[in-house]
Amino acid sequence: MPVFPAHDGTRLACHESGEGAPLICLPGGPMRASAYLGDLGGLSAHRRLVRLDLRGTGASQSPRDPATYRCDRLVGDIEALREHLGLERVDLLAHCAGANLAALYASRFPERVGRLALITPSVVAVGITVTADVRLATARLRADEPWYPRAYAALEHVVAGRATDVRREAIAPFLHGRWDDAARALDAADAEEKNPEAAAVYRSEGAYGPQATRVALGGLAAPELVLAGEADLNSPPPAMAQYAGPFPHGDLAVLPGAGHFPWLDDPARFVAATAAFLR
Repeated sequence: MPVFPAHDGTRLACHESGEGAPLICLPGGPMRASAYLGDLGGLSAHRRLVRLDLRGTGASQSPRDPATYRCDRLVGDIEALREHLGLERVDLLAHCAGANLAALYASRFPERVGRLALITPSVVAVGITVTADVRLATARLRADEPWYPRAYAALEHVVAGRATDVRREAIAPFLHGRWDDAARALDAADAEEKNPEAAAVYRSEGAYGPQATRVALGGLAAPELVLAGEADLNSPPPAMAQYAGPFPHGDLAVLPGAGHFPWLDDPARFVAATAAFLR
């Protein structure tokens, strides 16, 4: 397990698997250890995956200054990893909230980005709003599932601003293409793998400047892929189309029947689409 210093001296860990050109992989959560990414459904057969544990998560050291958990301040950790790998440019893959960090990195260091793959990305950094109507319409795609009535009733409360822990737990199946044992295990591990203190700071005031980020990404020369799951409640396809739109070299791929973790729901299609883009 390689360990390297961030610019402030914090010791950061990354986990490597596979062969070929390195692909830096940024986890979501926010601030969840990278273990849940695994080998991304077999993507390690095509690229050398370099999964970064963000500071304060997984095997990485907690910083002396908790304010450095803020998303915009983590950009320097990606740059430190690039330097550690000895690369002029890096290909980035980012999932969910990790896409906010990837977007800020690409905005600040556009010349350092080779290819940018955003997997079911969070839209906060670019200021896109996912409406309640879009979330409910996406959820209704799952109306034939046995868990649907309870989950949909809970979702109606959540999108109306009446979220509780019980209701959040009830809507968990909407994040997965299949609510099976593997999905339940991944969902259950979230609390153990996430740093809640860091997560609270990650998205705190000042972390994002959506307008400036959109302008910067609009001039990005690197190819971009926004990959969505057809049934993903968190990052529904209409929002993903908005995300991909401003990229000058952007592609949108929507995996049928997949949710927020498409490498788990349909590894073959996920790997085929992602590997073809990263080729």
